[in-house]
Amino acid sequence: MTITDMFTGFLDNLKVDNSEQISGRYGEITASLNKRFRDTESKTDNSRQVGSYGRHTGIRGISDLDMLYIMPKGEWDTYKDNKQAKLLSDTRDAIKARYPKTEVKVDSPVVTVTYTNFHVEVQPVFEEKDGEGNVQYKFPDTSKGGRWRITKPMQEIAAMKEFVDQKNNNLRKLCKMARAWKNKHGVYMGGLLIDTLAHNFLKSVDKYDNKGVASYGELCRDFFEFLMNQPNQDHYQALGSGQDVKVKKKFQRKAKKAHELTLKAIEAGTDNSANKKWKKVFGRPFPAAVQVITEKATYTYRDTEEFIEDMHPIDIRYGLNIDCEVSQNGFRDGALREMLRRRIRLSSSKELRFKVTSCDVPAPYTLKWKVLNRGDEARNRDEIRGQVFVDAGHRSHNEKTKFNGDHIVECYAIKNNVVMAKSRIHVPIQ
Repeated sequence: MTITDMFTGFLDNLKVDNSEQISGRYGEITASLNKRFRDTESKTDNSRQVGSYGRHTGIRGISDLDMLYIMPKGEWDTYKDNKQAKLLSDTRDAIKARYPKTEVKVDSPVVTVTYTNFHVEVQPVFEEKDGEGNVQYKFPDTSKGGRWRITKPMQEIAAMKEFVDQKNNNLRKLCKMARAWKNKHGVYMGGLLIDTLAHNFLKSVDKYDNKGVASYGELCRDFFEFLMNQPNQDHYQALGSGQDVKVKKKFQRKAKKAHELTLKAIEAGTDNSANKKWKKVFGRPFPAAVQVITEKATYTYRDTEEFIEDMHPIDIRYGLNIDCEVSQNGFRDGALREMLRRRIRLSSSKELRFKVTSCDVPAPYTLKWKVLNRGDEARNRDEIRGQVFVDAGHRSHNEKTKFNGDHIVECYAIKNNVVMAKSRIHVPIQ
């Protein structure tokens, strides 16, 4: 399989597969608001698809969709004097009146409409022009006693399109591949931050201006190197609009690990092992190598591993951390992450208590775990495990060290049927 074949298949697997359903939901919401504020039934007029979906950088499993509804100018006098909360509640009531069985709630500064596998954040806005004649929108915010704030998503969409044209369409594809990395490794980064950093990277180099899919391995390598060398800062200026986009959590360490993995994948070239190495960077969406099965091939273990991607869409939007308490015969050895930092491997007969140390996902949510045994001994024992199971309600899971291998434990936080946070810890036993 050539590099072009690998990355073409990868990008195909990242395509949003429910765009018709998403567009239908956008239309329903638009119609309900047009009926309330303009007495029309249009499903397209006066609304804008913004966010990752509007910039065409979202990938399969996208769960957080953004929409602007442009209010009639004549309504400004109704809401201008500290009536931000009323505008949001009127927006909620208009949607709820048309779709009473749908979950609709105010979550300032938006109204959230929740469907299976995704939700739409609706922001009622008033359109105006800035000092340079560019379109911007005034939206209601109920914090600090009520205020009006400015957003400029159409400038971000325009900047994305302009830069895509200049960079051989590589920007959007890089944004999509970065989202796959984010979802694989639980990197807590918003979509606008990813798009801004990808834009900044390609703006800083010209070597990929005329390159195609065959160069995407090197493109990803250089992008991760760019990320890992970014200074620590709490925000960036978004592409196009220049508005602040927050850094929710440091990403440099995970970018450094991704850079190391890409070096190994590139070194493997087009060997069958290359696909597996790229999968370590991007996860299941990256295509597997074509397997040639010979008559002499034998299997001595059952492949029981399950994948959370086959059960839920993944759209990492929050942080989740797990650690493990290590003990033996009632005496506590310490925390596993600290032992890993000191390069201490575990011996047998240790008691392990994996636990969630922090989770930013708004309640309620469901926790699931996965324990995967790796190595020759796991295969010889037919104990690779890898099944995904629901947390018993204690936000923890107990295990015991049994045999050699570099095993892993993963935890997932699932809300509205979408994996919104995940964490992994290695368990090296010898």
